[in-house]
Amino acid sequence: MTDAASVLLDGPWEHRFVSANGARFHVALLGEGPLVLFLHDFPQFWWAWRHQLLAVAGAGFQAAAVDLRGFGASDKPPKGYDTYTAAADAAAVVRSLGDEHAVVVGQGLGAWTAWSMPSLQPEVTRAVGALSMPHPVVMTRAARRDRAQRAATAYLVPLQWPFAAERFLTRDDSRVRGYLTGWASPFGDWPSEQDVERYAAAMALPFVAHSAAEYYRWIGRNQLRLDGPTFLRRVGEPIDVPVLHLQGSEDGCVLARPTLGSDRFVRGRYTHEVLDGVGHFLAEEAPERVNSTLLDWLTTVPTEPTQPNPRG
Repeated sequence: MTDAASVLLDGPWEHRFVSANGARFHVALLGEGPLVLFLHDFPQFWWAWRHQLLAVAGAGFQAAAVDLRGFGASDKPPKGYDTYTAAADAAAVVRSLGDEHAVVVGQGLGAWTAWSMPSLQPEVTRAVGALSMPHPVVMTRAARRDRAQRAATAYLVPLQWPFAAERFLTRDDSRVRGYLTGWASPFGDWPSEQDVERYAAAMALPFVAHSAAEYYRWIGRNQLRLDGPTFLRRVGEPIDVPVLHLQGSEDGCVLARPTLGSDRFVRGRYTHEVLDGVGHFLAEEAPERVNSTLLDWLTTVPTEPTQPNPRG
């Protein structure tokens, strides 16, 4: 891969560019029907959802896998990598695709945003699918209080260093390879060498490494300033939309045991399943199991956003 066009990989999907929230986003689209928006993980791009695009579109939905701001073929501005902007980006992409609302499904970094959507962009969020990421409050507490989870998230520390991440993420494929192999299940056969090469090449595209690090720098900086508690209070109010939460038992990045408890932040229907023997990258490590569970769940999601319960 030498430029952004190299991530426009062929398939039955359509590659479309949409203007949303002041930037241009690349979206891979397939199917017709209610919109399901997919938000990818680090260190990936839209391609991570190729199996779900086929399955979800085949079940009567419009499946849309977007390159997050700063990744793949989407714009890579110098700023805008906070969760508030990421949620606004997702909402604006939904509207730019001609829909009023969508089911938002994310994995890892994308799931952090998906969890935040009902609080930050409630009018466009019909339901949330979260793979390999608990509710942000649960994730933050686990990273602070649980020794094993704190060790698993130690990768965040070097990403905070100015200019360093941009160098070590692009110098060769070793860092991306380490994330993929270290977080995936040791009992599976993913990633292949082709997977490593593809994601490493996408990370080496101009400005992508900086953008990727900026997402985590915002999360890291918030641990030391008032923005962090404010954000957690904002998203910590229980949400009313249906939630599907899938977790791999062998996840090397987000550990299954210390990240339980997201149901406390969901007032709507909460479905939680741990996929035995699967690591962090559920959508690619276990696509058939993810697709089966996801499709069963999608058939139960209301066609209109859930109205919040009155607070009192």
